[in-house]
Amino acid sequence: MAPLERTLTDLDGKGYKAYKGLLGEYAFEGWLLVVDHVQADPFAAPSRIRAIVDSRTAELPQTVFSSPARERAARDFIARAFRDAVRDEKALGIDAGQQTVLDRTAVLFTDHGVELRLTLNLPARGRTILGHQARKLICDLLPEAVLEAATAQRLDLEALERHMAAVEDQEALRRALPARNLVAFVGNDAILARQSGIDDHPLKDAIPFQSPESLTVRIDTPNSGTVVGMGVPRGITLVVGGGFHGKSTLLSAISVGVYDHIPGDGREQVVTEPSAVKIRAEDGRAVHNMDLSPYINRLPFGKTTVDFSTEMASGSTSQAAALQESLEAGAETLLVDEDTSATNFMIRDRRMQALVAREHEPITPFVDRIRQLRDEVDVATILVMGGSGDYFDCADTVIQMQDYGAYDVTSEAHGIAAEYTTGRQQEATEPLARPHPRRLACQRLNPETKPGKQKVQARGMDTLVFGRDDVDLRAVEQIADSSQVRAIGLLLARLASEGKTLEQPGTTIEERLEAGLRTISARPDGDLALPRVFEVMAALNRLRQTGFQPTGQ
Repeated sequence: MAPLERTLTDLDGKGYKAYKGLLGEYAFEGWLLVVDHVQADPFAAPSRIRAIVDSRTAELPQTVFSSPARERAARDFIARAFRDAVRDEKALGIDAGQQTVLDRTAVLFTDHGVELRLTLNLPARGRTILGHQARKLICDLLPEAVLEAATAQRLDLEALERHMAAVEDQEALRRALPARNLVAFVGNDAILARQSGIDDHPLKDAIPFQSPESLTVRIDTPNSGTVVGMGVPRGITLVVGGGFHGKSTLLSAISVGVYDHIPGDGREQVVTEPSAVKIRAEDGRAVHNMDLSPYINRLPFGKTTVDFSTEMASGSTSQAAALQESLEAGAETLLVDEDTSATNFMIRDRRMQALVAREHEPITPFVDRIRQLRDEVDVATILVMGGSGDYFDCADTVIQMQDYGAYDVTSEAHGIAAEYTTGRQQEATEPLARPHPRRLACQRLNPETKPGKQKVQARGMDTLVFGRDDVDLRAVEQIADSSQVRAIGLLLARLASEGKTLEQPGTTIEERLEAGLRTISARPDGDLALPRVFEVMAALNRLRQTGFQPTGQ
């Protein structure tokens, strides 16, 4: 450390580019500082450094390494501990996440010990180095924060255990779903409501969730014992009720139940089977070579929809595309909210059927395919529906939300369906199957803005900048973190550089994700979080210039 202190002191007053001399490794007591990248000027992206704490210095308890879930949770906890330790120092940063516990590159366990991947804004006045301030930052504040976050002697071990136990229990709950024929579980006393649409913290004074007795299940967990809550069965589940009574709140909690949450989030016992995908209408998005014929067919002038492409999809077309793309990627559960759906995709009632003849209507509504999805494709659906009782005829389970309380009204809904027949005609006559996978010509993916210069960036969770294309991800609602967007961009850029044609792109992407984040980027990036294959494929599908080809080409 002493040579580093002298170097930083000597840099005081020099031009900013002199900071480049800091690249390299520096031994501190019990840990190693590695400077991987130095920013070009004070206004550029921050410098990237790593702190590698020796295993003997860290002395983490062995319970950390007893399961993959605990390891992931411990890495998440250490990242949050470092963020807390430097909360008052804006120059140091780490990608520690918010309410979800994702597999991240911010903290890794390696053969050498605990590796923290950090960002550092090197101090300056204008473009003149502030060497004394840099020395204090790197040689005084940084060592203290590193040891505070990554050594058992300084960590709150009880809080660490709670963090690991919560994540391990969520994985256990999720693994228990298939054997009980469930697609989701909502624990009693869960807090589902959030502070706002831009604040994912739990709402204060929210009404805790309670399961209807008829849907109550009990699941054993390794740390919390038996957990009691509502099981959502496979099949077709309707969530009904008046406006502002909690229907969409329940569905939103279920949609993010594919991820684990931190203790105190309120949704630690809300879990969903991992392949559940929320679909919605999305006016104006691109669609590439997708078979939409089960839902959109008989277009004017004989235009086929077996291999359909458009740069400007309508609401119904975009929702049909989202459904087919999700099935292509392997989804086994669909999550749908009427508030974000195209009405003409969801339902065509008897009166409209009488006025507009079937041969003049290209859309086969979802209500006429939902049974086939269950029976022929083995895909479950959880559907929020407050405006049409036509779905009562096909629902296996009907949950009514009233004053944020959940009630099983399946028998009542079936009785109403029998008494008040709709008289509408079934419009789906052809069998249903998953769409055939499209080929992906990766050489047509282009992350370059000009020859030799790539641009791959995340603008929050809403936009992926990929070369000259700004990919709108606002409708991909299950992206939980901007670091997942960065990982998606780098993975697509890696596929582009390899230039292969993939016969089963979803399968290949899944294999890459299973290999881990460290295979996505050659650099020691600390701001990547693992996405699901569904969100990677969603980004691919929304690129304006992509390489999809229909099967058979």
